[in-house]
Amino acid sequence: MQISRPLALLGGLSPETFMRRHWHKRPLLVRGAVPVPIDLPTRDELFALAARDDVESRLIRQADHRWQVRHGPLPRRALPPLSRPGWTVLVQGVDLHHDPAHRLLQAFRFVPDARLDDLMISYASDGGGVGPHFDSYDVFLLQVHGKRRWRIGRLDDARLVEGVPLKILANFRAEEEHVLEPGDMLYLPPRWAHDGVAEGECMTASIGFRAPRREELLREVLVRELEAREGEDDSPLYTDPRQAATATPGRVPETLQQFALDAVQSLLRDRGALACALGEYLTEPKSGVWFDIGSAADLSHGLQLDRRTRMMYDSQHVFINGEAFRAAGADARLMRRLADTRRLDARAWDGASEAARALLTRWADDGWLHPIDRPVA
Repeated sequence: MQISRPLALLGGLSPETFMRRHWHKRPLLVRGAVPVPIDLPTRDELFALAARDDVESRLIRQADHRWQVRHGPLPRRALPPLSRPGWTVLVQGVDLHHDPAHRLLQAFRFVPDARLDDLMISYASDGGGVGPHFDSYDVFLLQVHGKRRWRIGRLDDARLVEGVPLKILANFRAEEEHVLEPGDMLYLPPRWAHDGVAEGECMTASIGFRAPRREELLREVLVRELEAREGEDDSPLYTDPRQAATATPGRVPETLQQFALDAVQSLLRDRGALACALGEYLTEPKSGVWFDIGSAADLSHGLQLDRRTRMMYDSQHVFINGEAFRAAGADARLMRRLADTRRLDARAWDGASEAARALLTRWADDGWLHPIDRPVA
């Protein structure tokens, strides 16, 4: 992607300018961000996704100032009549199941893949919405079908309404109001309050981003590093040859406390292992994601990653679907190119080393990538 090139998606701003002026800073309204009609699931296709066991979905209903939430799977009979106002179906991870949705998500890869999360689509009947709320992450709200009225404002008061199954702001104050029509898009930084209400039947796509908490990263990274070290024969045991007899047996020995502290510091000093564990965590497939096993794939005409595959890299490793591989030289450059572009042409395959070809073939057998002339499953 040419990050200095102006994009209609960003209202004529280049990705460089958008990230400098707006990312994490202030909203942006873009009229006609994408051409219409937008190639995303129809209402019936979205309902079919919501009925599946391997797709995360929710039904939100509002009536008489009361909110109800039901988690999927949501068979069609569980949904209210289309003529009934005030209800919404939200379907997460549509990009994992629909090629055009996956391609649309790729347009936002001017943000690192480590931050890009998924594409959610919401269907709402007239008056439907999820109430005034805020997100802890950046979000692009793209209108797909129909109209939705958005009221937005800075978050002055984060207190929530008590006794409801949604995180609805108790004292929402709007500063701006915009009606989005098909193709229009609204970007909101983290912690900007917003309330979207359907004006008639409508569908909205939300491009969301990962914002892991520090404690989450700490837990995931350290657990992976500990698992990698599990069973090491040279792991030291605690010993206390100078322990004297004690009249206070309930007191934890300071030497044992120091032994534990040294163990933690040993983990933290190994920056390479921490980076490896982080990459594995960031590329771990989402729950419910399964790959179709391939067989004897001919990759000589080129290859492309499966839409469900997560692939990233750092200065020493390549990460794919929760696994880490050390890479250097020409092989590293090839794998980084695959991670950045999600495809390799026949020329790249011809120039790959035998080791790189063997690894790519293994990934094809695992269903993580496919020949370029074969549709992605």
